[in-house]
Order: sequence, then structure tokens, then C-alpha cells
Amino acid sequence: MSVSPPALVLLAGLAALLGTNGGIGGAALLVPALVGLGIDPAAAAPLGLVAVGGASLAAASRQLRAGLVHHRLGLTIELPASAATVVGALLSVSVSEKLLAAVLAGAAVVGAISGLARSGVRNEPSPTFSAETHGEWPGTLGGSYQLADGSVPYAAKRVGPGLVAAAGAGLVAGLSGVGGGFLKTPTLSELMSVPVRVAAATTSFTLGITAAAGLAVFVAQGRVEPEPSAAVLLGALLGGTVGAVAQGILPPPVARRLTSVLLLSVAAVVVVQTW
Repeated sequence: MSVSPPALVLLAGLAALLGTNGGIGGAALLVPALVGLGIDPAAAAPLGLVAVGGASLAAASRQLRAGLVHHRLGLTIELPASAATVVGALLSVSVSEKLLAAVLAGAAVVGAISGLARSGVRNEPSPTFSAETHGEWPGTLGGSYQLADGSVPYAAKRVGPGLVAAAGAGLVAGLSGVGGGFLKTPTLSELMSVPVRVAAATTSFTLGITAAAGLAVFVAQGRVEPEPSAAVLLGALLGGTVGAVAQGILPPPVARRLTSVLLLSVAAVVVVQTW
């Protein structure tokens, strides 16, 4: 492989830090970077999913303690996403590189615009829920989370369209190895009206499931190399840990803008590398 193990650790760590903080998984940044450094896309895709799984594992404990992960909501969107990921991984060897790049770039731009077009904080703290234990409300797709000195209630909307969008994210994840987080977080935040902190944390948590589904296919295809995968996993564990800390500090509007900027960066890198 043309990239040394220390360089893979550094790249994966940076991608996981930014990806966890923005809820886009990191592979959407890592995979284009690896391809730009001369790694074949077929080899870069499994490394992307290794990074996604590592970052998800590293960030999970802190996100869970903060009550930001909504398990029921995450698993609801993860079922169609994981099924579509397997389909995408099986089809990945026969899809045109330019077609895939166009889909990736277009989806990233749509997600970025939707985040930048909205200003302020949509979900405001409510004194009614001040005594509520932060986290998901059992049996529902709603919950509350801590913001400054207040408790913010929320409930997912437009669930049907959200499931369709999640399946699309899973298909892209399987085709490209980017994890699909750059589509899932905007789906939860902008389409389903989930607070951006909850959307990012829930996406980061469930991306590990998506990554495992795609990696199972890549292992069967003989496309997972142990040494570079270990280096990427180490970097992702370190970056995901730091990213989870930063995720709990940034104000929601700043987190949303950061995610949008990262999405635009992904789109630009993909277009430049392909065309």
C-alpha cells in the first residue's frame, strides 16, 4: 500500500475527529483522501468502513452518558440502511466511478445547503421538562437533551420519508465505503426535525452497525487487509474519542454549520478527484 501505517493512523484520526463531531462518520473524508494519495478505490472503501466502526465505538460511551443517543430512532433508520448497505456492497464492483462520484457529491451538497439555509436554534429549552431525565422517551421517537441550563424536548417527524432517505444512505455506504453518515445526519436533523446534537450522536452510534454490515461483505470478497486496517482502526479510536468530547461542547448552530462545511468539502474533493 502506498500510504505508510503512521500516515494512516494520522489520517484516520483526523477524519474520525471531524466526522464524529459533525455526525458524518469520518469515512466520507478519509476515503477521498486515500484515493487522492493513490490507493485504489476498491481498497480504500473497506478502510473507510473500518474507520467508521472504530470512531463509532470510541464515541459511544460518552454520547450515551450525555443522553444524546436515541436507540429506538437509531435502530428504526438503521434497519433499511443496513439492508441497503449489503446490497450496495454487492453491487460496488459494477458501478461506474463517475456515476458514484456524482451521487456522492450531489447528496453532500443537498445536505450542506439544507443545514446552512436554517439559522438559529429550532428546538428551544422548555421549563416543563427541567426535571426530566435526559435521553429518549421509552416507546417513542422523542426525548430530551441538556442544552446549557435547560432541557430540550424533541420528537421525530416525517418518519416515512426519513426511512426512504436512510435506505438511500445505506446504499451509498455499501457502494463507496463512506459509511453513509453524511446523509443520515442531515436526514435526521433537517428532514425529521431531530436536534443536530442528537442527530449527530445517534448517527455516529448506529454507523457502527452499517460499517459491520458492509465489512462482512468486503471480508467475504477478500478486500480487507489486516495491517492497514489495524492502523486505520487505531487512528479512528483516538479521533472518535476526541470528537465525542468536542461534540458535547459546540453550540447547535455551530455544530450544524461545521457539518455543512464538511459536507461541501466532501463534495468538492470527490468532484476534483473524479473529473
